[in-house]
Amino acid sequence: MDRPLGDRTRAFLLLLLTPLLLAVIAPLWTMRFDAPQYPQGLELEIFSYTVTGDVEEVNTLNHYIGMARIDRAALSDLDFLPFAIGALSLLVLRVAAFGDLRALLDLIALYVYFGVFSFARFAYRLYVFGHQLDPEAPFSVEPFTPTVFGTGTVANFTISSWPARGSIYLALAGAGLLAALLVTLRRKPG
Repeated sequence: MDRPLGDRTRAFLLLLLTPLLLAVIAPLWTMRFDAPQYPQGLELEIFSYTVTGDVEEVNTLNHYIGMARIDRAALSDLDFLPFAIGALSLLVLRVAAFGDLRALLDLIALYVYFGVFSFARFAYRLYVFGHQLDPEAPFSVEPFTPTVFGTGTVANFTISSWPARGSIYLALAGAGLLAALLVTLRRKPG
């Protein structure tokens, strides 16, 4: 477990900082809403620090069924993401500079926890949006969970929800960490 990392592995870990840092400025998730009254569709892009796209139009539609507004305050769950990605970046630097196999394994375990926790918080936030409906809303709908991953329907809207570039960057960094682990495990000691 105290096997040192090779020089190439250390250099490769430094390269993984690029997708990690790009994930902070790229959209993490995209949601598309298609309905007959919106032939071009509506789209939301969720970043680690904001939500962009047709936010006001979606909020207007949400108002009619009693959903809370989608805004930065409603998505404050995301506030930790830039800091967590920054902390992971610092840990990658530390493992590249001073790490061994044990430090790399710890980093991978932390990275997996970060990914699972982040996705679970996002899914939970969507659940809350669809289940805490205002009973005084103009239209009554049964509580629902908006589509988290894939395509689903709510009323006459088809909603597609997919990872965007930022999530792909995070997945690439995670795959890179696993590749670094495999290279380290296959390398002959000594």
